[in-house]
Amino acid sequence: MENQDMAGKIFSMEFFPPKTPEGAAKLRETRRQLAQLKPKFFSVTFGAGGSTRDRTLETVLEIKGEGLDAAPHLSCIGSTVANIREILHTYKDSGIRHIVALRGDLPSGVADPGEFRYANELVAFIRKETGDWFEIEVAAYPEMHPEARNYAQDVLNFKRKVDAGADAAITQYFFNADAYFHFRDECQAQGIGIPIVPGIMPISNYGQLARFSAMCGAEIPRWLAKKLESYYDDSASIKAFGLDFVTQLCDRLLSQDAPGLHFYTLNQAGLTSTLWQRLGLG
Repeated sequence: MENQDMAGKIFSMEFFPPKTPEGAAKLRETRRQLAQLKPKFFSVTFGAGGSTRDRTLETVLEIKGEGLDAAPHLSCIGSTVANIREILHTYKDSGIRHIVALRGDLPSGVADPGEFRYANELVAFIRKETGDWFEIEVAAYPEMHPEARNYAQDVLNFKRKVDAGADAAITQYFFNADAYFHFRDECQAQGIGIPIVPGIMPISNYGQLARFSAMCGAEIPRWLAKKLESYYDDSASIKAFGLDFVTQLCDRLLSQDAPGLHFYTLNQAGLTSTLWQRLGLG
């Protein structure tokens, strides 16, 4: 692994809000381990239509109470202006200064998109409502959002979020570095200058990864899928190969000037910690 200059790089990690007291205890231990790596912030996801609103807030406040920077996700589809305003002011009153603004998905069986249809509308509302209080992250899709009409339109949709006031972006995870570099080049051609941080998914369970990828539109290259399938239920071999592959992916991204990395931890410390150590991030 080549030594790389990490000064100014943005490293962050993502959790989902636990559903049970046991899950909360497990996440505290995960967070205790990962906090030693000193990421810039921990983000906490927000369920479709606000279904985890209270648990997201509870988790974020607990992280902040530990002296760590916490960035709650906030999705707007299926919500009202009054509802989003209330959430924003709850976070602001709690001293939260960082937010991940997303369109999100409608809960199953719900047809009404609410008063916000797109993430750029949410970003604009946050800026109107709270000024520069929040550092705003938005989502980016190097392999194209699954609902986008075409690639060019998807880049323009991303630009709308930036123009509305986003400070930085976190990508959907991907396994093809060239997709990220192409997206970055297209954004630069459109005058988009904010940091676009690659989202990184450690590989531990191929079945789970395939399900996640089918839902979010992340492509698993055919050769990679076949390689992972060849291990069948040999979880140790899947993890070992996955660590090698994702380490190489991260190293290439950083060596070609990616502004940092955002790790999807799935509330587990082990693989993210190992990747961190292999990459020499501190």
